[in-house]
Amino acid sequence: MFLGLDIGTSAVKAVLINDDGIVVSESASPVPISRPRPKWSEQDPDDWWRAATDCVLQLPAEQRRKILAIGLSGQMHGAVLLDKAHKPLRPAILWNDGRSEVEASELQALQPDFLTHGSNLVMPGFTAPKLSWVRKYERQTFDRTEMVLLPKDYVRLCMTGDCATDVSDAAGTLWMDVENRTWHAPLLEACHLQLQNMPSLFEGPEVTGILLDEVAQYWGMDSVPVVAGGSDNAAGALGAGAINSGDTILSLGTSGVIFTASDTNKRNPEAAVHAFCHALSGKWHLMSVMLSAASCLDWACKVTNTHNVPDLLALAQS
Repeated sequence: MFLGLDIGTSAVKAVLINDDGIVVSESASPVPISRPRPKWSEQDPDDWWRAATDCVLQLPAEQRRKILAIGLSGQMHGAVLLDKAHKPLRPAILWNDGRSEVEASELQALQPDFLTHGSNLVMPGFTAPKLSWVRKYERQTFDRTEMVLLPKDYVRLCMTGDCATDVSDAAGTLWMDVENRTWHAPLLEACHLQLQNMPSLFEGPEVTGILLDEVAQYWGMDSVPVVAGGSDNAAGALGAGAINSGDTILSLGTSGVIFTASDTNKRNPEAAVHAFCHALSGKWHLMSVMLSAASCLDWACKVTNTHNVPDLLALAQS
């Protein structure tokens, strides 16, 4: 039995599969989003951890005892700032936060390596300009920052005590040399960061740590390996079989995504196409994203006082 945890924007989800890849149990736990100012979107990292624990404990106890390994996926581009004790210094700034437009333009003008080694245009949704914003407007917080993690990797830290990430998620920070699948010091330096502020990099299937004994005991399972996993889009593509060059999927969730797998890094930043590492070694992918997709249906349900999307569509046709 294998456990997958997905740290989503609206909820954390868990799935148990057997050795044949058949889903045997699922659970979900909602996570609140804070929007204290226009264009801001934040979450409390500890809400992810509470939701992850809730998801696991919803699964049948007899199945939890059979789990052999855990994999992680999650929302991309979020900025989780930790102090020396690896405690969050502020709420995480999410992928759909738009406050750092100016900082994104400044970074693009400052460092051409974002287009070459980083393989992408600098946009407010990525992690790098978020850190530049924090340095500009919350300098004391920035100066206390010892580690920057992505959302799923904060949950990994709580699970294993390790600061680690996978290359598919890390590519979305804009601090990686996407072609060579490593952190790129000049891109970090553009944001006044160093390699020591980054988690260790792993390929998706590699083991990053072992479930802490106290967590395993509370979750009612063994201290099993935790693998690197992948970003939500890369992991979803693997699940859909989009592995070989040219395989393409369309995903409609909170965001809308067109995803194409590739055997090489076919970067095309001039066309505003994202180029990232895939969650399998030796694979990359191209991606185009609309920040608001199916989430607009939730908004429409609220303003029309309908209970679900089918009711909303029936209302629209009436």
